[in-house]
Amino acid sequence: MSSPLNRILVDDARQVRRARYPVWVFIVVPLSALLIQIYLPLFQTMRFASKIDLPLLVTIYFSLMRRSQIRGLAIGMLLGIAQDSFSRFYIGMYGLCKTMVGYFSASVGLQFDVEHSFVRILLCLVFYLFHQFLYWVLQRAVLGQAVVFDVPGEAILAVVHALIGVALFHFLDKLRIRE
Repeated sequence: MSSPLNRILVDDARQVRRARYPVWVFIVVPLSALLIQIYLPLFQTMRFASKIDLPLLVTIYFSLMRRSQIRGLAIGMLLGIAQDSFSRFYIGMYGLCKTMVGYFSASVGLQFDVEHSFVRILLCLVFYLFHQFLYWVLQRAVLGQAVVFDVPGEAILAVVHALIGVALFHFLDKLRIRE
């Protein structure tokens, strides 16, 4: 009899397949996430959208599903630097944070079956909090800014990101090439 834990953990990395996507998905989805991240908050009624980090969710998804640390690094770096170039903050902050998230999420993707919604919710929560904590550490240590880490606010945003992430992941699963 198999327990639910056996279905989530992976004994061997070769047990899980790397998801394959058409080439256009790797261009259109990150570009759409960046454009939504940039232009949606410009509308007065959509100001809350500036708190939602869609490029982070795209980084987590593609890193988890491709299950390659090198690709996770590349995806995180490219999306982070692109997000940095459009932000009013220092260049490299999002790049470094998203690179680390891409690497660690690809590493986790090798150990767990990331098709389960519970695992996806948990990973979105953890990686959002990791991203925000790393960004806070960089602001304090590298830039020398006295910034406060708002734990309750970040916890609420982590739950929001997890819910949006699961919905986004379900949509992106439909774009996979079926074998």
